[in-house]
Amino acid sequence: MNAVHINAVCRAAKTILNSHLGVEVTPNKPTVGKDAVPSNDVSVVLGVSGELTGQIICSVNTSTAKKIVGSMMGGVEVSQLDDLGWSAIQEFGNWIAGSTATELSKEECVIDVTPPVVNEGSSRFRTSKTFITVPMDTGIGELSVHISLSEM
Repeated sequence: MNAVHINAVCRAAKTILNSHLGVEVTPNKPTVGKDAVPSNDVSVVLGVSGELTGQIICSVNTSTAKKIVGSMMGGVEVSQLDDLGWSAIQEFGNWIAGSTATELSKEECVIDVTPPVVNEGSSRFRTSKTFITVPMDTGIGELSVHISLSEM
């Protein structure tokens, strides 16, 4: 994996959290994993194709997911994730996807991103690919961004 691509995805996530949700973001030390990618309570899975192929998975706990949804809805308090909340989480994934495509285009790398799939419940994603996980501390909780991108 190319550090330029990893950094572009991290910039995209940070930009969305800053500009759309108004929260500060501090990326923490990345880790490398293989075989199983841990998923928190709520994960948004984005497929990548084009000049790069792979996946980007954004994972948060339920409390952080509710705060993301609440921020997207103008600062309301969300007590549970209903159909509207799940739709908002999916839209949050769309925001990350669009921003990632923009950031990578600045690096002269053109990608397409699949519509986001939302995973509910703590689990593990099994894969033969290597993932870089970048945990990010935010004003509303931790977001883990799992990135596995290969050049075509």
